[in-house]
Amino acid sequence: MSTETPEPNVVEPARDAAKSAGPTLADADFSADTREQTVSTSINNYVVKLRSGDLGALPAILGLVVLIALFWALRPETFLSKGNIANLMVQALPVTILAMGLVFILLLGEIDLSAGVASGACAAVMAKLLVDAGQNWVVAVLAAAVTGVVIGAVIGALVAIVRIPSFVVTLALFLGLQGIALKLIGEGGTVPVHDKVIYALANKYMPVWLGWTLALVCALGYAAIQLLRWQRQNAKGLSRRPLALILVQVALVAIALLGGAYVLNLNRARTPLAPFFGGVPWGVPLVAVLLIICTFVLSRTPYGRHVYAVGGNAEAARRAGINVTSIRMSVFMIGSVLAAISGIVAASRLNSVTPDAGAGNTLLYAVGAAVIGGTSLFGGKGKARDAILGGLVISIIDNGLGLLGAKAYANYLITGGFLLLAASIDALARRRRSATGR
Repeated sequence: MSTETPEPNVVEPARDAAKSAGPTLADADFSADTREQTVSTSINNYVVKLRSGDLGALPAILGLVVLIALFWALRPETFLSKGNIANLMVQALPVTILAMGLVFILLLGEIDLSAGVASGACAAVMAKLLVDAGQNWVVAVLAAAVTGVVIGAVIGALVAIVRIPSFVVTLALFLGLQGIALKLIGEGGTVPVHDKVIYALANKYMPVWLGWTLALVCALGYAAIQLLRWQRQNAKGLSRRPLALILVQVALVAIALLGGAYVLNLNRARTPLAPFFGGVPWGVPLVAVLLIICTFVLSRTPYGRHVYAVGGNAEAARRAGINVTSIRMSVFMIGSVLAAISGIVAASRLNSVTPDAGAGNTLLYAVGAAVIGGTSLFGGKGKARDAILGGLVISIIDNGLGLLGAKAYANYLITGGFLLLAASIDALARRRRSATGR
């Protein structure tokens, strides 16, 4: 009877040796997904992003700090006064909303030169319905929004389907829409806007208790979103930022919201004996709602991911199954609807609509706001918050120079210089990202 000596099992010792030697290649590939970051690691990663050209909103934030410090030093008694801060907020509303719509268009590397006059044409439609047709504000606002959708659909179809460059299409509509506004209002005419709801957007203020409530709700909501996201990532063992950094970020946002509510809710009456005059302008929560919606659409929906994909590489997006044509059409429609809202807020601020509403420097300021805030002119990079940051920069320049009594040419030169600087930073950062392969 023969006995066979069993062969030694070399598989298990080899597997044990591999485990003791460290992570395998597959483990190493996905180790970052389960790594818990430290504060120092997060800071180092951010420094690496900056060195690779991914500057984000840092230039706009630094610009805001420098401008605020400069005008505060030059006009300490007026620039940061209670009345001027509220005026600055209202002044920034139309440009900020228009810039928010342009962010969607710029993300695809396109341009809309007609956005400013589109806002004026939509406002003219609203004003005519309010005054001549006697419609209520709901019908008039919806008609203005539908007008924006139609304008955006026409631009989108000509750009995405007919394949005419967006520069040419929107330049043609820049002229054509001014003709429509002129036809509706008449040369030299003005349509007053006295509807109480429309007028309140830029000229009335929320009750103090409501302003505090909204600020507190926004702060708590932001904190809940950030902490719940961290908790889900922690429960699934995914890579996550340190909890300490998240708490610092939540605290800074809460300070900004509650501090803003405190300043805006102060009594801005010129004399102590005058009735109370203060509160958060009604247009501010409108911009906040639009910011939340646009941020959610761009960062939390498949549509938003498709916009970034088409802006980064349209051909690659097409091969991945994304409908590039519909994405291109939709961003122009979104941009025109937000232009309509911008025109309504501008009409509220001026209490009227004129044939040249939205013309002049409106578009240039809005494009400048988006680019200064951090949106790339080359597509694929930008966020809705860029419009807020850039809009504040533009408004602070205009407001501060007005307080200094500067000539109009100085305003144009300085604003143009900021836009050129922002575009240069964007181009250099893009070159740096390409060089580092990010």
